[in-house]
Amino acid sequence: MSRGFDAFEIDDFRGPARDVSRSPHRDTRYEWAVARRRERIREEEARADSRDQQARDRPKGDRPPLAREERVQMILARRTRSDFLDRSKTYRLRDSEMHSLTEIGKFRVVATSDLAQFAYNGDHSRMENDIANLSRQGLVKQTRIADSDHFPTRVVTLNKEGDKVLHRSNFLHCGQVTYHGLKKPKEAIHDAELYRLYHKVSDEIEGRGGKVVRVKLDYEIKRDLYAELARAFGDESKNPDTVKEEVARRHGLKVVDGEIQIPDMRLEYANDPDMEIHRLDLELATEHYRPKGLAAKARAGFRIYARRGETDRLRRVRDEHELSAAIFRL
Repeated sequence: MSRGFDAFEIDDFRGPARDVSRSPHRDTRYEWAVARRRERIREEEARADSRDQQARDRPKGDRPPLAREERVQMILARRTRSDFLDRSKTYRLRDSEMHSLTEIGKFRVVATSDLAQFAYNGDHSRMENDIANLSRQGLVKQTRIADSDHFPTRVVTLNKEGDKVLHRSNFLHCGQVTYHGLKKPKEAIHDAELYRLYHKVSDEIEGRGGKVVRVKLDYEIKRDLYAELARAFGDESKNPDTVKEEVARRHGLKVVDGEIQIPDMRLEYANDPDMEIHRLDLELATEHYRPKGLAAKARAGFRIYARRGETDRLRRVRDEHELSAAIFRL
């Protein structure tokens, strides 16, 4: 969930209140439209679940490599280390280590198991070797964090020096924001899972011929949004609600129930052949989400995902409260 998200009060959110004076025909038509919409949502979820299951069951050698996997293979093939000068220090790094710094920096915190899967094509040994070298040179820090079930996960973050080296290299796309250190340890598990969500969705985008050009976490979105809101609210001649709507619109966001909804992550991507930049806002829901919270995220236009073990429960909550929100498995 987005940092700073406060759980909403339970609200069945069944849509506009029914007017008892309306004709039975209009009620029936309304109910049919709602039922059809929910049916389409379940069909979309079922197709997504089927694709995920087929991908897990299919041996890796039985499918063509993903575009990401081909890029990673080229990076891993360059095994020699080069000198990276950073003022008075010299670091010995190879391309795969710079790639790891980039992946970690974009998401603040990454589980080492996920880093091995996505940044090393499953080569855990090579990942461990690289992370050990980065740790020795003071560029990354490894630690263990526990989820809500107290299951420990080893994660890696950039140190301040690692962030500096990354920004003085040419590995970052223009405008890409990076982070170092754990900002809120209690949210580290959720933050780490955004890395896995990013690769799931970016692989789908690339499979359709697109290319992700920038990742924005809610930290960056909030920073820019709140700065503009502070300036705009300084003009007392303007209506606060109007200001909120206008600022949200400029940032590609929506106001729902009086609050600007902020996604966990925004992907900016380009599609061939026009290469026009598109946005996709993603939300990683948890078991703590209440119905009105799910409804608000759906009305904001976010694509909602949940951990594999929590998806069915959230879908049941969705159905019980008659929400129109597709929930996909991470």
